Amino acid sequence: MRKALSENLRRNCEMKMIRSIIRPEKAEVVAEALADAGLTSLTKMHVFGRGRTKGIRIGDVVYDEFPKTLLLMVVPDENLEKAIQIILEKSKTGTMGDGKIFITEVEEAYTISSGTKGL
Repeated sequence: MRKALSENLRRNCEMKMIRSIIRPEKAEVVAEALADAGLTSLTKMHVFGRGRTKGIRIGDVVYDEFPKTLLLMVVPDENLEKAIQIILEKSKTGTMGDGKIFITEVEEAYTISSGTKGL
């Protein structure tokens, strides 16, 4: 096992993590479009938050947290632009509150069941 793990460490796979905060009603459409493009692995979480506007005021009531869906996925660099374009196209309504996409580098990833490095 240790030898296999060290051999896996030598493999180099450039990867990015995509964190997309989108409207809940767009989550399934985005996930299906990503899957249709061969990008099937993702984690979906229901979250609450707000953006730059710090919420909205209606009369005496301030709504400062809105339901959103957080999609997390790690993709090889060569699939990054495709994933971003799909998320942008499928989640955009053109109004405030559509969401945000954050991209970060991933140094390493391992499959727990096999110890294999990479995606």
